[in-house]
Amino acid sequence: MKDPNNTRNTSPRRGSPLWIFFAACIALGAAAGAAALAGLGRADLDALLANPVFWILGAFIVVGEMRPIIAPGLTETSGATTSTTFSIAALLYAGLPVAAVLQAAAAVTCGIFRGRSPHRIAFNAAQYTLSLGASALVLQAFGIHPSPTSPWVPGGRDLPVIALVGIAYFVCNVTLVGSAIALHERISLVRALRWDLPYQILVHLALLGLAPLMVIAMDRSAAFVPLIVLPFIAVYLNASVSVRREHQALHDGLTGLPNRKLLITRTEEAIAQLGGAPGGSPLRRGEAGGARRAGLFLLDLDRFKEVNDTLGHPTGDRLLQLVAHRLTHSVRPGDLVARLGGDEFAVLLPTVRDEAAAREVAARLRAALSEPVRLDGVSFDLAGSVGIALYPDHAPDFELLLQRADVAMYHAKGSRTGVEVYSPDRDRNSPARLGLLGDLRRALDRGELELRYQPKIALRDGRLVGMEALLRWRHPERGVLAPDEFLPVAAQTYLMRAITHEVVDMALAQAEAWWREGLTVQVAINVSGRDLLDADLAETIAEGLIARDLPAAALQLEITERVLTGEPASGSGTVAALTDLGVALSLDDFGTGYSSLVRLKRLPIEEVKIDSSFVRRLTGSPDDAVIVRSVVELVGTLGLRSVAEGVEDAQTAALLREMGCDAAQGWHFARPLDAVRATAYLRRGIHTDGLPGDDGVFTGPPAPRLA
Repeated sequence: MKDPNNTRNTSPRRGSPLWIFFAACIALGAAAGAAALAGLGRADLDALLANPVFWILGAFIVVGEMRPIIAPGLTETSGATTSTTFSIAALLYAGLPVAAVLQAAAAVTCGIFRGRSPHRIAFNAAQYTLSLGASALVLQAFGIHPSPTSPWVPGGRDLPVIALVGIAYFVCNVTLVGSAIALHERISLVRALRWDLPYQILVHLALLGLAPLMVIAMDRSAAFVPLIVLPFIAVYLNASVSVRREHQALHDGLTGLPNRKLLITRTEEAIAQLGGAPGGSPLRRGEAGGARRAGLFLLDLDRFKEVNDTLGHPTGDRLLQLVAHRLTHSVRPGDLVARLGGDEFAVLLPTVRDEAAAREVAARLRAALSEPVRLDGVSFDLAGSVGIALYPDHAPDFELLLQRADVAMYHAKGSRTGVEVYSPDRDRNSPARLGLLGDLRRALDRGELELRYQPKIALRDGRLVGMEALLRWRHPERGVLAPDEFLPVAAQTYLMRAITHEVVDMALAQAEAWWREGLTVQVAINVSGRDLLDADLAETIAEGLIARDLPAAALQLEITERVLTGEPASGSGTVAALTDLGVALSLDDFGTGYSSLVRLKRLPIEEVKIDSSFVRRLTGSPDDAVIVRSVVELVGTLGLRSVAEGVEDAQTAALLREMGCDAAQGWHFARPLDAVRATAYLRRGIHTDGLPGDDGVFTGPPAPRLA
């Protein structure tokens, strides 16, 4: 079976060690072949052409070279070529010129048929010629000089000589091929030979052992020669069936790439080569050849689903085959590309120097993918996100490497950087985060989640226009935690829905308590994009409002710009239901997304909150001042209320008032207050100086009046 990861057809760079090695071998092979042919006389040629044995032998050498016996676990480049038996038989029977010519012709024919590069064809012909030349020197050392006119038929006493001939051929052939592989894949010669040396010894022992039997058959009658081939045919067919079954079990049927099973095997082999062991401890820096590493990449196509949905699955399949081809031709020699399923691929770097070198390979992969593609008359661009995990830096075994490469890949996709290396800080599956998730689950049952309330103040007259409810977790060991410290952990789990419903319930309960006191303040809560996918959210809010006899105006939902301007279809249904219910919507963090003027006008919102990142730089950055002024004017033109977040000083508040901003919130007015302090804030109405926030810091300027 053809190995899709085989890159040996790639021409070596001129002047490189591999190029020098090829050039030297080809030159020596050509010289050896020319010297041998120089000793071939006219009589030898006539005898060659007249004897049908040589024609049959030549045909067998070509067929043997074209159809190697590939055992399970091997490829066409490492399988056993039965041409060895026939070329050694030709050497013993008729001498080096005949054997070298027949074997070289077979190598050239096979190379052309299989589409091999010229340098590879020339090297194969040369290494066969040199190996046969080494065997011919052994024969000459024992005074044996076979030729077409004077063939040599060995007897029983010649077995030691034949054994030395076979050893010379095997050592020369394996050394030349192993050296080429070692230089090509940049590994040591010992490692290149160690991969399948026992198998090669066993196979060559069998193939070389049949050569003298072939000579005896040739000497008796040409009719006996085909009979020797029958055992080869039986072995070939049996091996082909076994290899086909193994290939199906270890390779992807669509692309021909290795699958997850073979990737696991190769990764474990790479780890073992670096001195580790599957399931064992990671290497310490400085071990395994100067802290060499293994790298595992996970690559996911960014827009494959669009191609599948638009052009159909057959086109999508052809695209995956094209991607497989590009990937295998973009990695280094010796690296392995595998398909894990769908549009997800993995790349194994058995050895990589460091993180920077791994990033270089990943960048090359993305560059290869980015070339335009044309399928079914449609041109489009491809892109992929790559996550990198290194052994032993990030994980000690395959499963953990793959998991952490997956974490890095999703971070690369989410941040749109294209390539990311695993970082424990971004791993939501780290033990610390998993522990926090367990604590959060218990926090819901124990009522450890609380709300803090921060006033929104009208800048023109100091009226209170609402309270934003901010979630806090009173952790029994770590104290009060802000949302950024625990919500990202819950965002991709079922807990997010439970937390949102808990926040809605707490906010409505507090609003009910205030409204019963005559403190008719609107309470705003934040909802995420995941919340909008919850079809029950609108129903839950409606039931809560009815149960507490509250109008819809008592509640406001703050939704970030990125979510509200890009929500999926399933989320837009929830937004429509909330709008029909009469619940006010606020566009939060405006300026951080990509809203167009037309889209902003169509959104079902009554308020736009300018992101604090612009507001905090308002007095010191003219550019930010221009942005904020433009947003305020835009929002006013659309008939919406503008609210500035993160106002921390009187100068910023004054500048916003001058710009015409409707309202603001921030530490300048009040820090987030717990329910008790927030209620006191509302009750005092006109006089709230000296009221501390939830962190014990006193609030600032004049008290607002209730709207």
